[in-house]
Amino acid sequence: MKSRIEKLEKLSRQLEPVRREREMLQRLALNYSNQFLDEQAAAPAYTPYEKEMVNALLDDDIPEEGVPPEDVVKIFGDNVVPPGLNLTSGRHFGYIPGGGLSSSAVGDYLAAVTNRYAGVYSSSPGAVALETRMVNWLAELFGYPKTSGGYLASGGSHANLTAIVTARDSKQLKAVDFPKAVVYLTAQTHHCVARALNIAGLAECKRHYIEMDDQFRMVSEKLNEAISGDLNRGFIPWLVVASAGSTDAGAIDPIADIAKVADAHKIWFHVDAAYGGFFMLTESGKRLLEGIEKSDSLVVDPHKGLFLPYGSGALLIKDSKKLAYTHRFEASYMNDTRVEAGMYSPAEISPELSKHFRAVRMWLPLKIHGVSAFRAALDEKLLLAGYLWEKLNEMDQIETGPKPQLSVVMFRWNPDEDESVNDRLNKKLHQLLLEDGRVFLSTTQIEGRFYFRAAILSARTHLGETDTLLSVLKEKAEELKKNLKYGARSYSNPS
Repeated sequence: MKSRIEKLEKLSRQLEPVRREREMLQRLALNYSNQFLDEQAAAPAYTPYEKEMVNALLDDDIPEEGVPPEDVVKIFGDNVVPPGLNLTSGRHFGYIPGGGLSSSAVGDYLAAVTNRYAGVYSSSPGAVALETRMVNWLAELFGYPKTSGGYLASGGSHANLTAIVTARDSKQLKAVDFPKAVVYLTAQTHHCVARALNIAGLAECKRHYIEMDDQFRMVSEKLNEAISGDLNRGFIPWLVVASAGSTDAGAIDPIADIAKVADAHKIWFHVDAAYGGFFMLTESGKRLLEGIEKSDSLVVDPHKGLFLPYGSGALLIKDSKKLAYTHRFEASYMNDTRVEAGMYSPAEISPELSKHFRAVRMWLPLKIHGVSAFRAALDEKLLLAGYLWEKLNEMDQIETGPKPQLSVVMFRWNPDEDESVNDRLNKKLHQLLLEDGRVFLSTTQIEGRFYFRAAILSARTHLGETDTLLSVLKEKAEELKKNLKYGARSYSNPS
């Protein structure tokens, strides 16, 4: 048996390469990473692809014996990274996550190499303390009291789910109550809230969609009327969700006014600030987010407003004891972990037990760059959005949405008198932009009409990238216009 063990040990030690081998792999990864980042100024924001070629990765051989590291890195760089959307590009204007700081990637590397378990204080007190410090910094930023708590999540969807479950338990809702329980939101509320209700077993809840103003913001007077009406009909109002930066329009609901209504009716008030929350670092953002400190819970995504890589969300609950109650558990094998730490461990206040050490990817950039650099970047994005909106308004046949509150600009191209024709032309224009690849825009439907969304929230998006967007947009619109015959129905179904 001993000889067998020794033989297996020799083979298994391949998983623990010596320093020379580690450094070779690290150099390969570092060289690729630096080349990738250096090329971003000219790299496409979108690379068209054929599904069959991409899906060939499904047949990628997982070998019994290892292959040279340089071959593996080449497959990653040639086949995995290029197709589709390049979220690292400063000309990515499509979706909201903010670009992935290289300093944050170093934080992830350090967290992975040291492999600290960040779920329980007794296992890694430093990791838990560091995550708690990040949560406390967020609480200070949003004006939450010392009683508040929370955790770093994988993103807004996970954090919103946890907030909803905590609100459910705080309001002592039972299954028999669900058909009469009412959630108040708007048509602009992110879809992850509806998904969270379903996952939390609250699919039977009544969802009361409140009227919005012409800037896609909840009308607080209508909210008050809706709650009063539902109470009179025997329903149980229990949760109102406000958006602090909606996905489609970047709209911010009147948070302070909604807080007054929620407080008057003793309803849990939750703010989804996944996109807009970090604008709290700016003076204009503070004004727009006035009243957010009055919420019972809020969600904010560092992978948006702090420009961190994907997988960075955060939840704050004003009363951390309610969060701990919802996530209470007993497990005899974890008796040794129960120590008086003076803080909650993430495993005590979140669904996660196997907890990734996410705090390093947030802490390291904040320490190295300082808050002022993030504040400047966010102020820059607000100004760029205003600049883009003004330039679009100067263009012929462009219809813009509301003046941006944050950094999302909505617009559409209207070269024809027929709305249905314009919708098809805008879709064709979007296809031309995808095929070109220099910039990426996403699209949406508002009240049945097609709109482009330009979301400016990448640390690498500056004036030059914004001007490139305008230039490419004009170029592709002109290219498409060459085929137009104004007023001719023959173009009512362009191909």
